[in-house]
Amino acid sequence: MNNTTIAIAGTFDSKSEEFLFLKEQIEKNGLNTFLIHTGIFAPAFTPDVTNQEIAQAVGADIEQIAAQRNRADGTKMIAQGLEILLPKLYAEGKFGGIISAGGSGGTSMVTPGMRALPIGVPKVMVSTVAAGDVSGYVGSSDIFMYPSIVDVAGINSISKQIFTNAANAISGMVQHLTQDNEEKKEVIAASMFGVTTPCVEVARRLLEEKGYEVLVFHATGAGGKSMEKLIADGLITGVLDITTTEWCDELFGGNMPGGPHRLEAAAKNGIAQVVSVGALDMVNFGAMETVPEKYHDRLFYQHNPMVTLMRTTAEENKLLGLKIAEKLNLAVAKTILLLPLQGVSGLDAKGSEFYAPEIDQVLFDTLKQAITNPLVEIQELDYPINAPEFASAAATSLDQLIKKNY
Repeated sequence: MNNTTIAIAGTFDSKSEEFLFLKEQIEKNGLNTFLIHTGIFAPAFTPDVTNQEIAQAVGADIEQIAAQRNRADGTKMIAQGLEILLPKLYAEGKFGGIISAGGSGGTSMVTPGMRALPIGVPKVMVSTVAAGDVSGYVGSSDIFMYPSIVDVAGINSISKQIFTNAANAISGMVQHLTQDNEEKKEVIAASMFGVTTPCVEVARRLLEEKGYEVLVFHATGAGGKSMEKLIADGLITGVLDITTTEWCDELFGGNMPGGPHRLEAAAKNGIAQVVSVGALDMVNFGAMETVPEKYHDRLFYQHNPMVTLMRTTAEENKLLGLKIAEKLNLAVAKTILLLPLQGVSGLDAKGSEFYAPEIDQVLFDTLKQAITNPLVEIQELDYPINAPEFASAAATSLDQLIKKNY
């Protein structure tokens, strides 16, 4: 991959001075630049990729969009085009890292394309919105959001320092990309929550003893999205998806949703996966006063002053079973679903606050009825999820699936 060229994506029609300054600073560091024009109108200088090429990626005509002078439509089209085009240009070796700058509009145009690039590709966004909630721009990617301090509007005593630092940052990232010469291990992604930690920790240790590298993702919404991203990018050999609790928050309004595509990447890409139902007994909320009024008669567990857990009902477990079955039915390779018959979390073990085997049984029965894909094997284990025996079974099953794939 070409790691001596940095892509500069920006509105070269309205902010040419700023992007030419970035170009100059990067080239002073001995790197090449690759210019991508994201503006709607004619650029002030010649880019390597025109806005018309970006528009064509989504079957649009930039001249027609420019004539309409509809900023919202133009921004949306550029964002969609870059999301398609940037991964292709990177795969062709056109650049080794990317930088952009802008306000909310410029940021929303370029970051979708940045998110489409693999994890590890250097990405810097100098933005007026970088000091606020940037989750909508960054998503599950590794975009470095750099506050612009002043508006991206010309080169002045403040912006000169910001842009110079940003140029030096992306230059350093690209020049010093990690070159890992160690023998590569097969990588496993595992999902974990506090109430499934004993299971995942035992399984992780067993898998590491077998020579795997295990990446653990906390099932807090962002963790699940990041895991799905790495799987989709082809960086993961096998998946130990013990903790699928993010679906509780996705379906019932909790504050840690994993998004509508959770549980899809491994299934669609034929990645060996062992899945379980960890922490499907709970929906996550913040402090008690943040729980929606409609839930106030429910069973709660106050994990700490800022985290309130709500026990799921039988009806909610039926809906969870249908959703997880829907995702596992997408599998194109052998998948194992493990059901812990004595409890799906540390709070659902016998004698604990959320223990309700009759509710869990609704989940189990729904899954057994709704999973129709013959590639999905359901195994019922008469243990709580955190039992060492359950963890061992999960690790052994995944190891066997991976070896069958090779």
